[in-house]
Amino acid sequence: MSFSENLIELRKYHNYSQEELAEMIGISRQTLSKYETGESLPDIEKCKLLADVFGVTMDDLISYNKDEQENLGLGIPPKGKHIFGMVKVGDKGQIVIPSKARKIFEIQPGDNLVVLGDEGQGIAIIKEKGLLNLLNNARKR
Repeated sequence: MSFSENLIELRKYHNYSQEELAEMIGISRQTLSKYETGESLPDIEKCKLLADVFGVTMDDLISYNKDEQENLGLGIPPKGKHIFGMVKVGDKGQIVIPSKARKIFEIQPGDNLVVLGDEGQGIAIIKEKGLLNLLNNARKR
């Protein structure tokens, strides 16, 4: 998807009119309309304001392509949230954590991971050190 398509999708998702969004970032409705039609692009400062208004990264605002997300068809995730795609569970229950996830969360070979579960919410994986830090901070309070 292009910047203009992402902008339109986010604006509609947040139920902003062109006029409301334009006012939030200090431009005219006509200028926002040009962004959405692809006639022009915002400068870097306006792009940052748009990303902040929507709570997404500038990178995702500019270049997120939901068609590349392993056919999940999901919209742009909020800043700090990630969609890494699908993994297949092997015969013995093993999964391969996508390389992008390993890089972002600094997961290295030999790291211990804790698998947590909630029957209503699903499964979560956290690094052992992260869980220990969380528990130590909770104990201090």
